[in-house]
Amino acid sequence: MNNEQLEISNEEIKMKNYNTIFYTRKKSICNSFLFALCSLLFAICYSLFAICSCTSTAISAEEYFSIGMAYYDLGKFEDAEKWLNRAKQANKTFVASQYNLGRIAFERNRLEEAAVQFEGILKRDPDNILALRAAAYTRIKMGDMEKAQVHYSRLLRLIPESADDGYNHALVLFAMKRYQEAENILEKYPFALRENKDMQLLFARSQGRQNKVEAIDTFAEWLKDNNDNVARFEYAQVLEHHEFFARAIEEYRKTLEDIGTSTVPEKTEIRFSIARVLLIAEGNTTDGITELQGAITDGFKDIAAIEELIDSGKITGGNLASLRTIVDDLKREEIAEQERIAQAAREKEEEEQEEDSDLESETDPETGAD
Repeated sequence: MNNEQLEISNEEIKMKNYNTIFYTRKKSICNSFLFALCSLLFAICYSLFAICSCTSTAISAEEYFSIGMAYYDLGKFEDAEKWLNRAKQANKTFVASQYNLGRIAFERNRLEEAAVQFEGILKRDPDNILALRAAAYTRIKMGDMEKAQVHYSRLLRLIPESADDGYNHALVLFAMKRYQEAENILEKYPFALRENKDMQLLFARSQGRQNKVEAIDTFAEWLKDNNDNVARFEYAQVLEHHEFFARAIEEYRKTLEDIGTSTVPEKTEIRFSIARVLLIAEGNTTDGITELQGAITDGFKDIAAIEELIDSGKITGGNLASLRTIVDDLKREEIAEQERIAQAAREKEEEEQEEDSDLESETDPETGAD
């Protein structure tokens, strides 16, 4: 299985315990009492603004902010933005307004704008923890791991005891293929590492990507109480790498049995992995060739993977000759498929040309009419 398939995606990177950042308190506007109460609040605030026009800027800004947040709580983000932008004009409510404008932009999937708002706060206050968390998570959603990593690094210098922030930082480092650094971060939280299954799995994967033998025990411990086909496949790969072939085959077969409707890892990839181990570990039998032929029947067509196995020097005798024959057959099928596609394209082009010709012949050359 290639690394790209197993890289964590943006959807896997989740914040934990950050309700104060992105949690939108949902209230039913169908509740007539609540709606009336909010309407009354708006009317009072508006009246105060109209009557007390001579009051200070700070007081007016606070009123703007209160109205904006009332709209935010109702989920009326467009109205909330209008009032928060007014509140943002005063120093006293600038940061709070900008932060909540960032939250609104994030909620409405305007991620670039959200990042600008959060990072704007950091220009004024580089140690603002809420803004650092929000900016880091927004950058993750944007796929900008470099900037997310910078934010998390600063955040952990401010609150190094935060296991949740440490976990998210490790996830970012893992996504950047900085596996040793991810492992080092997670090791700083031994208690959380014992209790948190997500941290345990990330720790195992970080070790596994470095081909550390310790990953075997870490994966095995995690799989005692959890079941995940991708994780089990990775476990089998680590076992294979360290030449625990019997255990690797056992785990590959468990992965195959539990595959269900999952597409990662693919059935053909699992079957090829089993074939590879059999060819290496049991070279005096043809079991590996039989398994590989089954994988090909199921749709396996990765010629490069088979050629890599041939070039590894781990396959000898009759199995090596059989692999070469299989590669030759796959290459012929590939060429034949390309020819079929090209022929179908030519036939379609000819049909279109005939249709155009028929249309022209039905048109009067003088007037262009039928």
